[in-house]
Amino acid sequence: MKRLKVMTVFGTRPEGIKMAPIIKELEKREDVESIICVTAQHREMLDQVLKIFDIEPDYDLNIFEPGQSLTKITTRALEGLERVIAKEKPDVLLVQGDTTTVFSGALAAFYQGVKVGHVEAGLRSGNIYSPYPEEANRMLTGILAEYHFCPTIRNKENLLRENYPEDKLYITGNTVIDALQYVVKDEYIFDNGLLNKIDYENKRVILLTSHRRENIGKAMENIFSAVNDIVNKYDDVEVVFPVHLNPRVREIAKGILGSNEKVHLIDPLDYEPFTNLMNRVYLVVTDSGGLQEEAPTLGKPVLVVREETERPEGIEAGTAKLVGTEYKSVYDNLDFLLSNEAEYTKMAKAVNPYGDGTAAKKIVDILLNAN
Repeated sequence: MKRLKVMTVFGTRPEGIKMAPIIKELEKREDVESIICVTAQHREMLDQVLKIFDIEPDYDLNIFEPGQSLTKITTRALEGLERVIAKEKPDVLLVQGDTTTVFSGALAAFYQGVKVGHVEAGLRSGNIYSPYPEEANRMLTGILAEYHFCPTIRNKENLLRENYPEDKLYITGNTVIDALQYVVKDEYIFDNGLLNKIDYENKRVILLTSHRRENIGKAMENIFSAVNDIVNKYDDVEVVFPVHLNPRVREIAKGILGSNEKVHLIDPLDYEPFTNLMNRVYLVVTDSGGLQEEAPTLGKPVLVVREETERPEGIEAGTAKLVGTEYKSVYDNLDFLLSNEAEYTKMAKAVNPYGDGTAAKKIVDILLNAN
């Protein structure tokens, strides 16, 4: 019997994390031939994920260049993938999420008549410029996809409103939950000695992350100022902030938070220590998309410091709250959560709408049944 040839394509750390459970599931199946191709749109951070999940790509396009433009990422990925797809002739090409690699992968497959499976399909913020360029990437990928693997019913409904055929839409949960179960350990020991010394039992530690392009500037200043003032108000509150490598983000963080001894500015963490840190903290303040899915699995309330989110399910389920980027809103929502135990417990115990950790199995089963 001919085996189904499935090529997975990814290029950044978030894609790698969410694609890893699918790759592991594909490897288990005797009726599947798995081909792995990375673009390395991000190099160092992607390599960290490959190591954690013990993934050895069959092809590495290594397109990363310092200061690379979106145009350059797109064209280099397209040209490299054209060669790989022509050689391997996969039955299905899987992409995950909303990066430029995702759109390039879908377009390269389409040009050669290869079916595309879009993992994490149907997310929408409603604003094509926010997040940028991710909102456009996922919409363009959707147009080219044959299989749409939607994490939630809300994602499926988004695609139905855009007139996608219902028989191509599958609700699977999000593979990030599968990945978390692989790496989070109660006995985890950090390489960063500071993180081992923090008193997570007696201190209420806030995990802060902020890096989005649209927040750099006044919005980020508002967020950091509000966090700084909250830390000064509560004796038992500390902050750990793995600061993005973007020089402007680091400048703002150091200028506002750098002199506060209860705020720990550290370098970015690999996926494994980061998720284990998230497992230890009290709550999360973030402008990240993925953390809105991950933190609820670990029972951590999330305050989303963005003006809109393409992940409204967490807001509706009560695991997360969209607070915007104005100083007063960020401060007041943090203050309320820290001073109201009942509200904290309500958010911490809300049911995670993003699945039960079996998304990868569902996706592979669907591909095999459809082919």
